[in-house]
Amino acid sequence: MNTLYLKRMLTLGMLWLALGSVLAQPQPQPGMAFPSRMSDAQLDSLNRLKMLRPTPPGSTRKGKKPVLFLIGDSTTRQGTRGNGDIGQWGWGFYMEDFFDTNLISVENQAMGGMSSRTFYTQLWAPIRDAIQPGDWVFIQMGHNDNGGYQTAFSRASAPGAGKDTVVITKTDGTTETVYTFGGYMRLYIQDVRARGGHPVLLSLTPRNSWDDNGKIIRSTTHRLWTEQVAQEMNVPYIDMSDISARKFETFGRFKTNSMFYGDGLHSSAFGAKNNATSAVEGIRSIRALAPLAAMLKADRPNVAGQNRKPGKPVVFVVGDSTAKNSDNNPEGQWGWGSVLGEYFDADKAVVDNQAMAGRSARTFLDEGRWDRVYEALQPGDVVLIQFGHNDGGEIGTGKARAELKGSGDSSRIVVMAATRRNQVIYTYGWYIRKFISETIEKGATPIVLSLTQTNVWTPENKLIRSRDTYVAWAKEAAGQMGAYYIDLNEISGTKLERLGKEKAAEYFKNDHVHTSLKGAHLNAQSVVRGIRESPYTRIKSLLKEPQ
Repeated sequence: MNTLYLKRMLTLGMLWLALGSVLAQPQPQPGMAFPSRMSDAQLDSLNRLKMLRPTPPGSTRKGKKPVLFLIGDSTTRQGTRGNGDIGQWGWGFYMEDFFDTNLISVENQAMGGMSSRTFYTQLWAPIRDAIQPGDWVFIQMGHNDNGGYQTAFSRASAPGAGKDTVVITKTDGTTETVYTFGGYMRLYIQDVRARGGHPVLLSLTPRNSWDDNGKIIRSTTHRLWTEQVAQEMNVPYIDMSDISARKFETFGRFKTNSMFYGDGLHSSAFGAKNNATSAVEGIRSIRALAPLAAMLKADRPNVAGQNRKPGKPVVFVVGDSTAKNSDNNPEGQWGWGSVLGEYFDADKAVVDNQAMAGRSARTFLDEGRWDRVYEALQPGDVVLIQFGHNDGGEIGTGKARAELKGSGDSSRIVVMAATRRNQVIYTYGWYIRKFISETIEKGATPIVLSLTQTNVWTPENKLIRSRDTYVAWAKEAAGQMGAYYIDLNEISGTKLERLGKEKAAEYFKNDHVHTSLKGAHLNAQSVVRGIRESPYTRIKSLLKEPQ
Protein backbone atom coordinates (compact mmCIF):
# COMPACT_ATOMS: atom_id res chain seq x y z
CA MET A 1 0.00 0.00 0.00
CA ASN A 2 1.62 3.36 -1.00
CA THR A 3 1.98 6.32 1.39
CA LEU A 4 -0.36 8.64 -0.57
CA TYR A 5 -3.16 6.07 -0.54
CA LEU A 6 -2.73 5.53 3.21
CA LYS A 7 -2.88 9.28 3.90
CA ARG A 8 -6.08 9.58 1.83
CA MET A 9 -7.68 6.70 3.71
CA LEU A 10 -6.73 8.18 7.08
CA THR A 11 -8.07 11.58 6.04
CA LEU A 12 -11.34 9.99 4.87
CA GLY A 13 -11.61 8.13 8.15
CA MET A 14 -11.14 11.30 10.17
CA LEU A 15 -13.77 13.11 8.10
CA TRP A 16 -16.17 10.22 8.61
CA LEU A 17 -15.65 10.35 12.38
CA ALA A 18 -16.18 14.09 12.37
CA LEU A 19 -19.40 13.69 10.38
CA GLY A 20 -20.56 10.96 12.74
CA SER A 21 -19.92 13.28 15.68
CA VAL A 22 -22.07 15.99 14.10
CA LEU A 23 -24.87 13.59 13.22
CA ALA A 24 -24.79 12.19 16.74
CA GLN A 25 -25.83 15.52 18.18
CA PRO A 26 -29.56 15.96 18.86
CA GLN A 27 -31.24 17.99 16.15
CA PRO A 28 -34.14 20.41 16.67
CA GLN A 29 -37.54 19.08 15.61
CA PRO A 30 -40.19 21.23 13.90
CA GLY A 31 -42.66 22.65 16.39
CA MET A 32 -40.33 22.04 19.34
CA ALA A 33 -38.29 24.46 21.38
CA PHE A 34 -34.73 23.16 21.57
CA PRO A 35 -33.06 21.58 23.46
CA SER A 36 -35.65 20.04 25.76
CA ARG A 37 -38.77 22.14 25.93
CA MET A 38 -41.94 21.38 24.05
CA SER A 39 -43.84 24.00 22.13
CA ASP A 40 -47.21 22.75 23.37
CA ALA A 41 -48.89 19.84 25.10
CA GLN A 42 -50.25 18.24 21.95
CA LEU A 43 -49.57 14.54 21.44
CA ASP A 44 -47.28 15.09 18.46
CA SER A 45 -45.10 17.49 20.47
CA LEU A 46 -45.00 15.18 23.48
CA ASN A 47 -43.98 12.28 21.27
CA ARG A 48 -41.23 14.24 19.57
CA LEU A 49 -39.94 15.42 22.94
CA LYS A 50 -39.49 11.80 24.01
CA MET A 51 -37.42 11.17 20.89
CA LEU A 52 -34.87 13.86 21.70
CA ARG A 53 -31.75 13.29 23.77
CA PRO A 54 -32.37 15.90 26.49
CA THR A 55 -29.71 18.60 26.24
CA PRO A 56 -28.10 19.49 28.50
CA PRO A 57 -28.37 16.21 30.43
CA GLY A 58 -30.50 16.60 33.52
CA SER A 59 -32.68 19.30 31.97
CA THR A 60 -35.82 17.25 32.60
CA ARG A 61 -35.27 17.40 36.35
CA LYS A 62 -38.27 18.72 38.28
CA GLY A 63 -37.10 20.72 41.23
CA LYS A 64 -35.10 18.46 43.47
CA LYS A 65 -36.68 15.25 42.16
CA PRO A 66 -34.32 12.52 40.93
CA VAL A 67 -33.59 11.63 37.32
CA LEU A 68 -33.27 8.14 35.86
CA PHE A 69 -30.59 8.32 33.17
CA LEU A 70 -30.44 5.55 30.56
CA ILE A 71 -27.18 5.00 28.70
CA GLY A 72 -26.64 2.37 26.06
CA ASP A 73 -26.68 1.62 22.35
CA SER A 74 -29.27 1.25 19.58
CA THR A 75 -31.24 -1.36 21.52
CA THR A 76 -31.93 1.36 24.10
CA ARG A 77 -32.21 4.24 21.63
CA GLN A 78 -32.32 3.46 17.93
CA GLY A 79 -29.92 5.52 15.85
CA THR A 80 -29.46 9.26 16.27
CA ARG A 81 -33.07 10.43 16.08
CA GLY A 82 -34.65 7.55 18.00
CA ASN A 83 -37.88 8.10 16.07
CA GLY A 84 -38.53 4.68 14.52
CA ASP A 85 -37.95 5.96 11.01
CA ILE A 86 -36.55 2.58 9.97
CA GLY A 87 -39.13 0.62 11.94
CA GLN A 88 -36.80 0.05 14.89
CA TRP A 89 -37.23 1.37 18.42
CA GLY A 90 -35.12 1.29 21.56
CA TRP A 91 -36.68 0.19 24.84
CA GLY A 92 -35.62 3.47 26.47
CA PHE A 93 -38.34 5.30 24.54
CA TYR A 94 -41.03 3.51 26.55
CA MET A 95 -39.49 3.60 30.02
CA GLU A 96 -41.06 6.92 30.97
CA ASP A 97 -44.51 5.34 30.53
CA PHE A 98 -43.92 3.12 33.56
CA PHE A 99 -42.91 5.84 36.02
CA ASP A 100 -44.80 8.46 37.97
CA THR A 101 -43.23 11.54 36.42
CA ASN A 102 -44.26 13.61 39.44
CA LEU A 103 -41.67 11.61 41.39
CA ILE A 104 -38.89 11.07 38.85
CA SER A 105 -38.04 12.03 35.28
CA VAL A 106 -36.59 9.60 32.77
CA GLU A 107 -33.90 10.65 30.29
CA ASN A 108 -32.96 8.31 27.49
CA GLN A 109 -29.38 9.42 26.85
CA ALA A 110 -28.44 6.28 24.90
CA MET A 111 -27.16 6.54 21.35
CA GLY A 112 -27.18 4.04 18.50
CA GLY A 113 -23.80 2.68 17.45
CA MET A 114 -22.06 3.33 20.75
CA SER A 115 -19.89 0.83 22.59
CA SER A 116 -19.01 1.06 26.27
CA ARG A 117 -15.75 2.68 25.15
CA THR A 118 -17.04 5.23 22.63
CA PHE A 119 -19.94 6.25 24.85
CA TYR A 120 -17.53 6.85 27.71
CA THR A 121 -15.08 8.90 25.65
CA GLN A 122 -17.58 10.84 23.53
CA LEU A 123 -20.89 11.23 25.38
CA TRP A 124 -20.47 10.38 29.05
CA ALA A 125 -18.86 13.51 30.54
CA PRO A 126 -21.88 15.88 30.41
CA ILE A 127 -24.18 13.12 31.66
CA ARG A 128 -21.79 12.34 34.51
CA ASP A 129 -21.60 16.01 35.47
CA ALA A 130 -25.42 16.27 35.53
CA ILE A 131 -25.85 13.45 38.05
CA GLN A 132 -27.01 14.60 41.48
CA PRO A 133 -27.29 12.66 44.75
CA GLY A 134 -30.26 10.29 44.58
CA ASP A 135 -30.27 9.94 40.78
CA TRP A 136 -30.28 6.56 39.09
CA VAL A 137 -28.21 5.49 36.09
CA PHE A 138 -29.05 2.39 34.03
CA ILE A 139 -25.99 1.18 32.13
CA GLN A 140 -26.46 -1.30 29.28
CA MET A 141 -23.70 -1.98 26.79
CA GLY A 142 -22.22 -4.86 24.83
CA HIS A 143 -23.71 -5.12 21.38
CA ASN A 144 -21.01 -2.92 19.82
CA ASP A 145 -18.05 -3.93 21.97
CA ASN A 146 -16.81 -6.75 19.77
CA GLY A 147 -14.07 -6.54 17.16
CA GLY A 148 -10.73 -4.78 16.96
CA TYR A 149 -9.85 -2.21 19.60
CA GLN A 150 -6.24 -1.28 18.85
CA THR A 151 -6.74 1.13 15.93
CA ALA A 152 -7.69 4.79 15.92
CA PHE A 153 -11.01 4.04 14.22
CA SER A 154 -12.20 1.07 16.29
CA ARG A 155 -14.97 1.32 18.84
CA ALA A 156 -14.59 -2.00 20.64
CA SER A 157 -13.45 -2.38 24.21
CA ALA A 158 -10.83 -4.94 25.09
CA PRO A 159 -12.50 -8.28 25.81
CA GLY A 160 -13.08 -9.52 29.34
CA ALA A 161 -13.86 -8.14 32.77
CA GLY A 162 -10.27 -7.76 33.91
CA LYS A 163 -8.46 -4.60 34.96
CA ASP A 164 -5.75 -4.62 32.29
CA THR A 165 -5.53 -1.81 29.73
CA VAL A 166 -4.05 -1.19 26.30
CA VAL A 167 -2.57 2.13 25.13
CA ILE A 168 -3.09 2.93 21.46
CA THR A 169 -1.72 5.79 19.37
CA LYS A 170 -4.18 7.64 17.16
CA THR A 171 -3.45 9.09 13.74
CA ASP A 172 -3.16 12.59 15.24
CA GLY A 173 -0.38 11.39 17.52
CA THR A 174 -2.46 11.36 20.72
CA THR A 175 -2.86 8.25 22.80
CA GLU A 176 -5.89 6.54 24.30
CA THR A 177 -6.05 4.05 27.11
CA VAL A 178 -8.44 1.28 26.17
CA TYR A 179 -10.01 -0.68 29.02
CA THR A 180 -11.68 -4.05 29.01
CA PHE A 181 -15.44 -4.13 28.73
CA GLY A 182 -15.58 -4.78 32.46
CA GLY A 183 -13.14 -1.93 32.99
CA TYR A 184 -15.51 0.56 31.39
CA MET A 185 -18.35 -0.76 33.53
CA ARG A 186 -16.22 -0.01 36.60
CA LEU A 187 -15.52 3.51 35.35
CA TYR A 188 -19.23 4.22 34.94
CA ILE A 189 -19.99 2.82 38.38
CA GLN A 190 -17.23 4.81 40.05
CA ASP A 191 -18.28 8.03 38.32
CA VAL A 192 -21.94 7.60 39.27
CA ARG A 193 -21.12 6.86 42.88
CA ALA A 194 -18.74 9.79 43.07
CA ARG A 195 -21.70 12.04 42.19
CA GLY A 196 -23.96 10.43 44.78
CA GLY A 197 -26.00 8.48 42.23
CA HIS A 198 -27.12 4.86 42.09
CA PRO A 199 -25.64 2.79 39.23
CA VAL A 200 -27.53 -0.24 37.87
CA LEU A 201 -26.05 -2.67 35.33
CA LEU A 202 -28.24 -4.36 32.73
CA SER A 203 -27.29 -7.20 30.44
CA LEU A 204 -27.69 -6.63 26.73
CA THR A 205 -30.99 -7.51 25.09
CA PRO A 206 -31.43 -10.94 23.47
CA ARG A 207 -31.31 -11.57 19.74
CA ASN A 208 -33.87 -13.50 17.73
CA SER A 209 -31.58 -16.50 17.65
CA TRP A 210 -32.70 -20.02 18.59
CA ASP A 211 -30.88 -23.25 19.34
CA ASP A 212 -31.92 -26.73 18.22
CA ASN A 213 -33.96 -27.22 21.40
CA GLY A 214 -36.21 -24.25 20.76
CA LYS A 215 -34.44 -21.99 23.26
CA ILE A 216 -33.22 -18.43 22.72
CA ILE A 217 -29.43 -18.26 22.64
CA ARG A 218 -28.22 -15.99 25.44
CA SER A 219 -24.99 -13.99 25.27
CA THR A 220 -22.14 -15.85 26.97
CA THR A 221 -19.57 -13.04 26.96
CA HIS A 222 -20.66 -9.47 27.63
CA ARG A 223 -23.64 -10.67 29.65
CA LEU A 224 -21.32 -12.72 31.85
CA TRP A 225 -18.81 -9.87 32.19
CA THR A 226 -21.59 -7.45 33.16
CA GLU A 227 -22.79 -9.80 35.88
CA GLN A 228 -19.25 -10.34 37.16
CA VAL A 229 -18.63 -6.62 37.55
CA ALA A 230 -22.04 -6.14 39.20
CA GLN A 231 -21.18 -8.76 41.80
CA GLU A 232 -17.68 -7.40 42.34
CA MET A 233 -18.89 -3.80 42.75
CA ASN A 234 -22.08 -4.71 44.65
CA VAL A 235 -24.30 -3.10 42.03
CA PRO A 236 -27.89 -4.18 41.20
CA TYR A 237 -27.95 -6.28 38.04
CA ILE A 238 -30.97 -6.75 35.75
CA ASP A 239 -30.57 -9.67 33.38
CA MET A 240 -32.56 -8.25 30.48
CA SER A 241 -31.28 -11.03 28.24
CA ASP A 242 -32.79 -13.79 30.34
CA ILE A 243 -36.03 -12.01 31.25
CA SER A 244 -36.90 -11.18 27.64
CA ALA A 245 -35.58 -14.49 26.28
CA ARG A 246 -37.84 -16.48 28.61
CA LYS A 247 -40.78 -14.49 27.28
CA PHE A 248 -39.77 -15.20 23.69
CA GLU A 249 -39.67 -18.92 24.42
CA THR A 250 -43.23 -18.67 25.71
CA PHE A 251 -44.38 -16.48 22.84
CA GLY A 252 -43.22 -18.84 20.09
CA ARG A 253 -41.67 -17.96 16.74
CA PHE A 254 -44.44 -15.87 15.15
CA LYS A 255 -44.82 -13.45 18.05
CA THR A 256 -41.08 -13.36 18.73
CA ASN A 257 -40.45 -12.43 15.09
CA SER A 258 -42.78 -9.47 15.61
CA MET A 259 -40.50 -8.27 18.42
CA PHE A 260 -37.81 -7.41 15.86
CA TYR A 261 -37.72 -5.39 12.67
CA GLY A 262 -35.20 -5.43 9.86
CA ASP A 263 -32.84 -7.87 11.55
CA GLY A 264 -32.55 -10.21 14.50
CA LEU A 265 -31.10 -7.63 16.90
CA HIS A 266 -33.04 -4.38 16.72
CA SER A 267 -36.49 -4.18 18.24
CA SER A 268 -39.77 -3.27 16.65
CA ALA A 269 -42.11 -1.13 18.74
CA PHE A 270 -43.53 -4.39 20.10
CA GLY A 271 -40.09 -5.62 21.08
CA ALA A 272 -39.04 -2.30 22.61
CA LYS A 273 -42.13 -2.28 24.82
CA ASN A 274 -41.42 -5.88 25.76
CA ASN A 275 -37.83 -5.05 26.74
CA ALA A 276 -38.97 -2.03 28.73
CA THR A 277 -41.41 -4.29 30.55
CA SER A 278 -38.53 -6.68 31.26
CA ALA A 279 -36.52 -3.82 32.77
CA VAL A 280 -39.47 -2.92 34.99
CA GLU A 281 -39.86 -6.55 36.06
CA GLY A 282 -36.20 -6.49 37.01
CA ILE A 283 -36.71 -3.33 39.06
CA ARG A 284 -39.61 -4.88 40.95
CA SER A 285 -37.72 -8.10 41.68
CA ILE A 286 -34.52 -6.65 43.21
CA ARG A 287 -34.66 -5.56 46.85
CA ALA A 288 -31.92 -2.95 46.40
CA LEU A 289 -34.10 -1.25 43.78
CA ALA A 290 -37.12 -0.91 46.09
CA PRO A 291 -36.74 2.92 46.31
CA LEU A 292 -36.82 3.10 42.50
CA ALA A 293 -39.71 0.64 42.31
CA ALA A 294 -41.66 2.92 44.64
CA MET A 295 -41.62 5.54 41.86
CA LEU A 296 -43.22 3.22 39.31
CA LYS A 297 -46.85 3.78 38.46
CA ALA A 298 -49.28 1.68 40.45
CA ASP A 299 -49.80 -1.70 38.80
CA ARG A 300 -53.49 -1.50 37.99
CA PRO A 301 -54.05 -3.67 34.95
CA ASN A 302 -57.15 -2.69 33.03
CA VAL A 303 -58.08 -6.17 31.89
CA ALA A 304 -61.18 -7.66 30.38
CA GLY A 305 -63.02 -10.65 31.81
CA GLN A 306 -64.37 -8.81 34.84
CA ASN A 307 -67.53 -10.93 34.64
CA ARG A 308 -65.54 -14.18 34.88
CA LYS A 309 -67.04 -16.76 37.24
CA PRO A 310 -64.85 -19.27 39.10
CA GLY A 311 -64.32 -22.46 37.16
CA LYS A 312 -66.06 -21.24 34.02
CA PRO A 313 -64.36 -20.28 30.73
CA VAL A 314 -64.96 -16.90 29.16
CA VAL A 315 -65.96 -16.51 25.53
CA PHE A 316 -64.43 -13.20 24.42
CA VAL A 317 -65.68 -11.33 21.37
CA VAL A 318 -63.30 -8.90 19.65
CA GLY A 319 -64.44 -6.91 16.65
CA ASP A 320 -66.19 -3.74 15.50
CA SER A 321 -69.68 -2.22 15.60
CA THR A 322 -71.26 -5.23 13.89
CA ALA A 323 -70.32 -7.17 17.02
CA LYS A 324 -70.97 -4.40 19.55
CA ASN A 325 -73.05 -1.28 18.95
CA SER A 326 -75.14 0.90 21.27
CA ASP A 327 -77.10 -2.26 22.10
CA ASN A 328 -79.55 -0.65 24.52
CA ASN A 329 -82.62 0.33 22.51
CA PRO A 330 -84.79 -2.44 21.06
CA GLU A 331 -85.42 -0.17 18.07
CA GLY A 332 -81.76 0.81 17.61
CA GLN A 333 -78.61 -0.76 16.22
CA TRP A 334 -77.27 -3.95 17.78
CA GLY A 335 -74.14 -6.07 17.47
CA TRP A 336 -74.31 -9.85 17.49
CA GLY A 337 -71.81 -10.12 20.35
CA SER A 338 -74.24 -8.45 22.73
CA VAL A 339 -76.88 -11.14 22.24
CA LEU A 340 -74.51 -14.09 21.89
CA GLY A 341 -74.71 -14.84 25.61
CA GLU A 342 -78.34 -15.88 25.15
CA TYR A 343 -77.12 -18.93 23.23
CA PHE A 344 -74.58 -20.12 25.82
CA ASP A 345 -75.39 -21.99 29.01
CA ALA A 346 -74.74 -19.46 31.80
CA ASP A 347 -73.91 -22.33 34.17
CA LYS A 348 -71.05 -23.38 31.90
CA ALA A 349 -69.56 -20.23 30.35
CA VAL A 350 -69.56 -16.43 30.37
CA VAL A 351 -69.64 -14.25 27.25
CA ASP A 352 -67.59 -11.04 27.42
CA ASN A 353 -68.13 -8.74 24.44
CA GLN A 354 -65.00 -6.58 24.09
CA ALA A 355 -65.74 -5.41 20.54
CA MET A 356 -65.73 -1.67 19.89
CA ALA A 357 -67.44 0.35 17.18
CA GLY A 358 -65.26 1.96 14.54
CA ARG A 359 -62.21 -0.21 15.13
CA SER A 360 -60.11 -2.09 12.64
CA ALA A 361 -57.86 -4.96 13.61
CA ARG A 362 -54.94 -2.52 13.81
CA THR A 363 -56.61 0.21 15.84
CA PHE A 364 -58.07 -2.40 18.20
CA LEU A 365 -54.46 -3.37 18.87
CA ASP A 366 -53.01 0.17 18.83
CA GLU A 367 -55.48 1.41 21.43
CA GLY A 368 -54.61 -1.36 23.87
CA ARG A 369 -57.99 -3.04 23.56
CA TRP A 370 -56.44 -6.34 22.53
CA ASP A 371 -54.01 -6.14 25.45
CA ARG A 372 -56.97 -6.02 27.84
CA VAL A 373 -58.21 -9.31 26.41
CA TYR A 374 -54.73 -10.86 26.20
CA GLU A 375 -53.98 -10.12 29.86
CA ALA A 376 -57.32 -11.62 30.91
CA LEU A 377 -57.03 -14.86 28.95
CA GLN A 378 -56.86 -18.14 30.82
CA PRO A 379 -56.56 -21.73 29.59
CA GLY A 380 -59.90 -22.96 28.29
CA ASP A 381 -61.18 -19.55 27.21
CA VAL A 382 -62.42 -18.88 23.69
CA VAL A 383 -61.77 -15.79 21.53
CA LEU A 384 -64.04 -14.99 18.59
CA ILE A 385 -62.10 -12.67 16.25
CA GLN A 386 -63.91 -10.63 13.61
CA PHE A 387 -62.70 -7.54 11.74
CA GLY A 388 -62.93 -6.18 8.21
CA HIS A 389 -65.59 -3.48 7.96
CA ASN A 390 -63.22 -0.67 9.05
CA ASP A 391 -59.95 -2.03 7.74
CA GLY A 392 -59.85 -0.24 4.41
CA GLY A 393 -59.31 3.43 3.61
CA GLU A 394 -56.50 5.66 4.84
CA ILE A 395 -53.59 4.38 6.92
CA GLY A 396 -51.86 7.45 8.34
CA THR A 397 -54.33 10.28 7.74
CA GLY A 398 -58.06 10.83 8.17
CA LYS A 399 -59.54 8.03 10.25
CA ALA A 400 -56.14 6.34 9.98
CA ARG A 401 -57.30 2.83 10.76
CA ALA A 402 -56.47 0.78 7.68
CA GLU A 403 -53.79 -1.88 7.32
CA LEU A 404 -52.00 -3.09 4.24
CA LYS A 405 -54.14 -5.33 2.08
CA GLY A 406 -53.80 -9.09 2.17
CA SER A 407 -52.72 -11.71 4.68
CA GLY A 408 -48.98 -11.93 4.04
CA ASP A 409 -45.92 -10.61 5.84
CA SER A 410 -45.61 -7.27 4.04
CA SER A 411 -45.07 -4.14 6.12
CA ARG A 412 -44.53 -0.44 5.58
CA ILE A 413 -43.35 2.44 7.75
CA VAL A 414 -45.94 5.22 7.83
CA VAL A 415 -45.82 8.63 9.54
CA MET A 416 -49.07 8.93 11.48
CA ALA A 417 -50.49 12.42 11.03
CA ALA A 418 -52.08 12.62 14.48
CA THR A 419 -48.94 11.81 16.46
CA ARG A 420 -46.09 12.55 14.01
CA ARG A 421 -44.81 9.11 14.94
CA ASN A 422 -43.36 6.54 12.57
CA GLN A 423 -45.30 3.30 12.77
CA VAL A 424 -44.83 -0.04 11.06
CA ILE A 425 -48.09 -1.09 9.43
CA TYR A 426 -48.65 -4.75 8.60
CA THR A 427 -51.27 -6.53 6.52
CA TYR A 428 -54.82 -7.12 7.73
CA GLY A 429 -54.09 -10.84 7.95
CA TRP A 430 -50.94 -10.22 10.01
CA TYR A 431 -52.97 -8.59 12.77
CA ILE A 432 -55.45 -11.46 12.73
CA ARG A 433 -52.53 -13.88 13.02
CA LYS A 434 -51.16 -11.92 15.96
CA PHE A 435 -54.46 -12.27 17.80
CA ILE A 436 -54.52 -15.99 17.01
CA SER A 437 -50.93 -16.52 18.13
CA GLU A 438 -51.39 -14.73 21.44
CA THR A 439 -54.66 -16.54 22.14
CA ILE A 440 -52.93 -19.89 21.65
CA GLU A 441 -50.00 -18.70 23.78
CA LYS A 442 -52.41 -18.29 26.72
CA GLY A 443 -53.93 -21.73 26.30
CA ALA A 444 -57.19 -20.40 24.88
CA THR A 445 -58.92 -21.28 21.61
CA PRO A 446 -59.09 -18.74 18.76
CA ILE A 447 -61.94 -18.83 16.27
CA VAL A 448 -61.76 -16.45 13.31
CA LEU A 449 -64.95 -15.15 11.76
CA SER A 450 -65.43 -13.39 8.45
CA LEU A 451 -67.06 -9.96 8.54
CA THR A 452 -70.84 -9.85 8.54
CA GLN A 453 -72.91 -9.65 5.38
CA THR A 454 -74.02 -6.18 4.28
CA ASN A 455 -77.42 -5.32 2.83
CA VAL A 456 -76.24 -4.49 -0.69
CA TRP A 457 -77.85 -6.31 -3.62
CA THR A 458 -77.15 -6.86 -7.29
CA PRO A 459 -79.84 -6.23 -9.95
CA GLU A 460 -80.31 -10.02 -9.95
CA ASN A 461 -81.35 -9.87 -6.26
CA LYS A 462 -78.16 -11.44 -5.00
CA LEU A 463 -76.21 -10.03 -2.10
CA ILE A 464 -72.83 -8.52 -2.93
CA ARG A 465 -70.17 -10.41 -0.98
CA SER A 466 -66.59 -9.51 0.00
CA ARG A 467 -65.29 -12.88 -1.09
CA ASP A 468 -62.00 -11.71 -2.63
CA THR A 469 -60.86 -9.33 0.09
CA TYR A 470 -61.48 -9.41 3.82
CA VAL A 471 -63.44 -12.65 3.78
CA ALA A 472 -60.62 -14.39 1.90
CA TRP A 473 -57.86 -12.77 3.98
CA ALA A 474 -59.48 -13.74 7.27
CA LYS A 475 -59.76 -17.33 6.06
CA GLU A 476 -56.14 -17.32 4.87
CA ALA A 477 -54.87 -15.93 8.19
CA ALA A 478 -56.78 -18.58 10.13
CA GLY A 479 -55.42 -21.32 7.87
CA GLN A 480 -51.84 -20.08 8.24
CA MET A 481 -52.09 -20.41 12.02
CA GLY A 482 -54.21 -23.55 12.15
CA ALA A 483 -57.20 -21.75 13.67
CA TYR A 484 -60.81 -22.66 13.04
CA TYR A 485 -62.67 -20.35 10.66
CA ILE A 486 -66.38 -19.55 10.49
CA ASP A 487 -67.60 -17.96 7.26
CA LEU A 488 -70.21 -15.77 8.89
CA ASN A 489 -70.57 -13.83 5.65
CA GLU A 490 -71.68 -16.98 3.85
CA ILE A 491 -73.92 -18.39 6.58
CA SER A 492 -75.81 -15.15 7.25
CA GLY A 493 -75.72 -14.09 3.61
CA THR A 494 -77.42 -17.30 2.51
CA LYS A 495 -80.16 -16.80 5.14
CA LEU A 496 -80.77 -13.24 4.00
CA GLU A 497 -80.94 -14.19 0.33
CA ARG A 498 -83.57 -16.81 1.15
CA LEU A 499 -85.62 -14.13 2.92
CA GLY A 500 -85.40 -11.84 -0.09
CA LYS A 501 -84.49 -8.20 -0.41
CA GLU A 502 -87.65 -6.77 1.17
CA LYS A 503 -87.66 -8.92 4.30
CA ALA A 504 -83.88 -8.76 4.67
CA ALA A 505 -84.19 -5.00 5.21
CA GLU A 506 -85.77 -5.73 8.63
CA TYR A 507 -82.45 -7.17 9.78
CA PHE A 508 -80.57 -3.87 9.31
CA LYS A 509 -80.97 -0.47 10.95
CA ASN A 510 -80.30 2.97 9.43
CA ASP A 511 -77.76 1.75 6.88
CA HIS A 512 -76.59 -1.30 4.93
CA VAL A 513 -73.95 -2.44 7.47
CA HIS A 514 -75.35 -2.19 11.00
CA THR A 515 -77.95 -4.63 12.17
CA SER A 516 -81.18 -4.27 14.08
CA LEU A 517 -81.80 -6.41 17.14
CA LYS A 518 -83.35 -8.96 14.81
CA GLY A 519 -80.25 -8.91 12.59
CA ALA A 520 -77.95 -9.24 15.59
CA HIS A 521 -79.73 -12.42 16.57
CA LEU A 522 -79.48 -13.74 13.01
CA ASN A 523 -75.71 -13.23 13.04
CA ALA A 524 -75.36 -14.68 16.54
CA GLN A 525 -77.26 -17.76 15.40
CA SER A 526 -74.87 -18.03 12.46
CA VAL A 527 -71.92 -17.92 14.87
CA VAL A 528 -73.53 -20.67 16.95
CA ARG A 529 -74.07 -22.77 13.83
CA GLY A 530 -70.40 -22.36 12.94
CA ILE A 531 -69.37 -23.46 16.44
CA ARG A 532 -71.65 -26.51 16.27
CA GLU A 533 -70.00 -27.49 12.98
CA SER A 534 -66.53 -27.12 14.48
CA PRO A 535 -64.38 -29.97 15.86
CA TYR A 536 -64.39 -28.40 19.35
CA THR A 537 -66.48 -30.79 21.43
CA ARG A 538 -65.76 -28.92 24.67
CA ILE A 539 -66.78 -25.55 23.24
CA LYS A 540 -69.93 -27.00 21.69
CA SER A 541 -70.87 -28.35 25.11
CA LEU A 542 -70.97 -24.78 26.44
CA LEU A 543 -73.91 -23.91 24.16
CA LYS A 544 -77.53 -24.23 25.18
CA GLU A 545 -79.36 -27.14 23.72
CA PRO A 546 -81.20 -26.19 20.49
CA GLN A 547 -84.84 -25.33 21.04
